[in-house]
Amino acid sequence: MKLSIIVPAYNEATRIGSMLAAYLPFFAERYGDQFELIVSINNTTDNTPEIVRSWQERYPQVRVLNEPRPIGKGGAIMAAGRQARGDYIGFVDADGATPPAAFQDLVDNIGQAGLIIASRRLPGAVVSPRQPWPRRVASRIFNWLVRRLFKLQITDTQCGAKLMTAVAWRDIVPRIGLTKWAFDVDMLFQTRRARYPITEIPTTWSDVAGSKLRVGRVSAQMFLAICRLRLLYSPLSWVVTLYDRVLGRVIDLPPDAR
Repeated sequence: MKLSIIVPAYNEATRIGSMLAAYLPFFAERYGDQFELIVSINNTTDNTPEIVRSWQERYPQVRVLNEPRPIGKGGAIMAAGRQARGDYIGFVDADGATPPAAFQDLVDNIGQAGLIIASRRLPGAVVSPRQPWPRRVASRIFNWLVRRLFKLQITDTQCGAKLMTAVAWRDIVPRIGLTKWAFDVDMLFQTRRARYPITEIPTTWSDVAGSKLRVGRVSAQMFLAICRLRLLYSPLSWVVTLYDRVLGRVIDLPPDAR
């Protein structure tokens, strides 16, 4: 099988139907039965599973995982990745912000890299409409911190579209221990440590209405998560145990805020 696309989903009943309506015919036309789209549903309380399963009769390439526990986006991606069969394994957000042609650009441009990621910050990226200014500011501050703490020369660590070779995925992803807000950063950091080349390309991206993120709370959560990750990969890793006891509950989001 050529391609596995993982779609983590938490309460996406209002948006995932449009996303599947765009992705499934696009990739079915190009790959036939040589691709799979795995929707990994995490702790949902709406009818996301029923909406996804309604597409399976027409598109047998659709697979559904439904985990009732609150394992977060990273946990949902990792669970689906353990079942993925493609030569290339990637993930994309359920809101449809990344159009299918932009995800296909990742496949077309991965070359000899182990990991390729979409960027909304590189010259040539098309972002319309622009995100609200609080989210833009929070995103840039987060990216600046990541560049300083982890020496990752990446312009947009949090864009929801990423693709790896199956070889790199099975080498890197099982090492990831933090599946909350630092999941993407951990993936990039582990990939660089393992000396797999990383490619970043400009993408097309739309800010889709319906996000459940609370910018102020999430910004604090993300900051704490990357601090924990930096400690985990330092000589002070022993501090993480104490850190979790003191701040672990702050990092953990209630289900309705993921």
